[in-house]
Amino acid sequence: MKPPGSEMPQVVVKWYAYAKWVLERVESFPKSQRFILGQRLSNHVMDVLETLVKASYAKDKTVLLIQANEGIEMTRWVVRMASDRKLLAPKQFEFSALQLNECGRMVLLGNCFWREGHEAALGP
Repeated sequence: MKPPGSEMPQVVVKWYAYAKWVLERVESFPKSQRFILGQRLSNHVMDVLETLVKASYAKDKTVLLIQANEGIEMTRWVVRMASDRKLLAPKQFEFSALQLNECGRMVLLGNCFWREGHEAALGP
């Protein structure tokens, strides 16, 4: 658990909400696509969530943030494939793209973002 008074970084909170949204969408995929694309998409979003949570506890976040960024990029491509196969409505694809871009930017800010916002409260 995080020490009292500290919070999860905003990117973890945002990715958690995005992961919930994705899992809800995957449930509505046709059975023939649920295993192929749905499982891949679900695995990617959950892997990124796990990596971001680990990074929130790690002293050196660099490697984990690189892994999270790679996972976000893989998610982006699977979402694009799902959209091209008409498994996501245009508005759903647009929402997803915005979330992926925002979380991706937050991850790329990486150590600076977390150092300023959260580790400073814990001391050196």
